Amino acid sequence: MARQASLAAAPRTGSGKGGARSLRREGKIPAVIYGRGRDPEALAVDGAALYRLLTEIAPSTTLVDVTVADRTPVKALIREIQRNPVRPADIIHLDLYEVKAGEKITVEVPIKFAGVPEGVRNFGGVLDMTMHMLEIRVLPTEIPENVEVDVTALNIGNSIHVSDLKFPNLEILNAGGQTVCTVVAPRAEEVAAPVAEAAEVAEPELIRKPREEGEEGEEGEEGEKGKAPAAKPEASKGKGKDKE
Repeated sequence: MARQASLAAAPRTGSGKGGARSLRREGKIPAVIYGRGRDPEALAVDGAALYRLLTEIAPSTTLVDVTVADRTPVKALIREIQRNPVRPADIIHLDLYEVKAGEKITVEVPIKFAGVPEGVRNFGGVLDMTMHMLEIRVLPTEIPENVEVDVTALNIGNSIHVSDLKFPNLEILNAGGQTVCTVVAPRAEEVAAPVAEAAEVAEPELIRKPREEGEEGEEGEEGEKGKAPAAKPEASKGKGKDKE
């Protein structure tokens, strides 16, 4: 059964952005109510009452008794809540849709997944939930808060499709072939490629044997403390001529 709540409203005469801003400065929210068999009517609702109501209900599935001034309350659904794009917590407009008790309406309700799938519990799989809302056609008084889908029996590779769902007193409007959820295999853990030890791949460091005094070898041109010896005068002079 649909949950029910109540909301008081007043007729609104001002229109346009200026009138809406004036209302919001007074702590009120511009609204409109429309539906089958009635013309749209501009309303104003108390902002504090509306914010309080929205913390207590699921807006898309709760019937609201809307009382305008001293008239008889009418049942309506919240069709749209427009929010400030800069401050999303601030509501700037409310749309209400009046419903008739004996006329079916189209609404979206949340899907609630119940249980732990076999493939998740025993084989480390993952439940991939590809749908979170279900579009249904139902009498206003029988709108469910959610539709429960039991996933306990699903093993890895198993799926539930819209065509598998059966609920009393409502008609599902989504395509039957749509996948609601699937249990997928766990992802293989990435194994890091073995890295060869530095000692195995690095070039061995050349260790030079200290040269005895007066000994010449491959490094006989090196002088004391690794410095190159001064060039012979003849070689320096010759090189200078070549450069000239």
